[in-house]
Amino acid sequence: MAFIVALDGPAGSGKGTVTKILAKKLGLVNIDTGAMYRCVALEMLNKNIELNDLEKIKDLLNSINIKLEENKNKQVVLLNGQDVSDEIRSNKVTKVVSQVSSIKEIREKLVEMQREMAKTKDIIMEGRDITTVVFPNADVKIYLDADLEERAKRRFEQNKKKNIESTYEQVLNDMKARDENDKNKEFGALKIAKDAIVIDSSKKSINEVVSEISKIVKKKKKEIFLEERAYKERPDSKLKMFERKALINITHFVYRVLFRIENIGEKNIPEDGESYIVCANHLNYLDAIAVITSSNRFVRFMCKSSMFKNALFTWVLHIGDTIPVNREKNDIDAMKRSIKALKSGEILGIFPEGTRKGMEKNLSAKNGAAFMALRTKTKVIPIGIQGSFKPFTKVYLNYGKPLDFSEYYGKEKDKEVLNKVTKEIMDNIIKLTNEKK
Repeated sequence: MAFIVALDGPAGSGKGTVTKILAKKLGLVNIDTGAMYRCVALEMLNKNIELNDLEKIKDLLNSINIKLEENKNKQVVLLNGQDVSDEIRSNKVTKVVSQVSSIKEIREKLVEMQREMAKTKDIIMEGRDITTVVFPNADVKIYLDADLEERAKRRFEQNKKKNIESTYEQVLNDMKARDENDKNKEFGALKIAKDAIVIDSSKKSINEVVSEISKIVKKKKKEIFLEERAYKERPDSKLKMFERKALINITHFVYRVLFRIENIGEKNIPEDGESYIVCANHLNYLDAIAVITSSNRFVRFMCKSSMFKNALFTWVLHIGDTIPVNREKNDIDAMKRSIKALKSGEILGIFPEGTRKGMEKNLSAKNGAAFMALRTKTKVIPIGIQGSFKPFTKVYLNYGKPLDFSEYYGKEKDKEVLNKVTKEIMDNIIKLTNEKK
């Protein structure tokens, strides 16, 4: 599914106008759902179909042909090949469209059509239930609101420009009734999605609203671009291996000079071809590099996806096959990559603290490493990192013996077991951290 911007809100809030401008400004396809429901309402009026005649409504839905086209920067609405762009905005259609859109069969058919339209195009769509029903997983969800009186005033002025006879009082009363019906529909009721951004346009100009939503959309597009860049794996190649080896050697030399890195304890990771999970305390952003450049086997670390925002960091992290983790959600993709790496005999690096200086902050360790160990039947190598990483001070990497949790294999869904394994991992890390050189 392509990029989707969804807007909901009551009649007269400015959704239609704002959506049209945003579509042109941001290069999005505007799908006017209101026009689609109005087409059905107009066709029902033309064929004298009653609101409760479901059989005739179903027949109509099977034969109706609705197209939304652009002609000289103006949207043209075609109903069964005829241009009804103005007719669907008439009072007779406006009076019944809310009731028509409440009919379950009509909503299901049009939602199906709307989702089909969005499969291959970046779209913007406005309506009453776009953020809650049609596209609950839209990339951007906006609820555009305004005071009832302001909305009635806007619609009245709109009617005058289109030579539609009406009075302000009539428009106000119609809008009150429309609001009541829209909010209490059995299907597709107007409501604010939990994750929607609410914008009150009562005292804002169209340009101000457009500018505000444009910033939101551009920010979201940038986030998606960065996330896609982070999760895009760089294929293995001779160039990549050369870059990795050169980068590790250069960085190791710098670390030896600056921090006088020294491996102690078990000295290093067993050279037995088996996969291991390396778990260490997390002092700062320099410690993962210390483990990678000082270990005798290549360690592939997991890190938060936000680290990939910088282009240079992204290049370095991709060379190291670093696995990005989105900590704001249950990152299934990161889990799959990690499991695949361990099943392939790789060394996976994880900081159980989940953040820098977690032990110092008395934060509870995360169960991710324990879960991976039990899920993939992998031993854990604890490392206690001693030092401050201040230039020309000494840093020690104290490797512990591999921890075997085979008695708990297959129990990775047992929270009590996970807590127990995590505690044992952290106890070993703390012990190695405090162990005298």
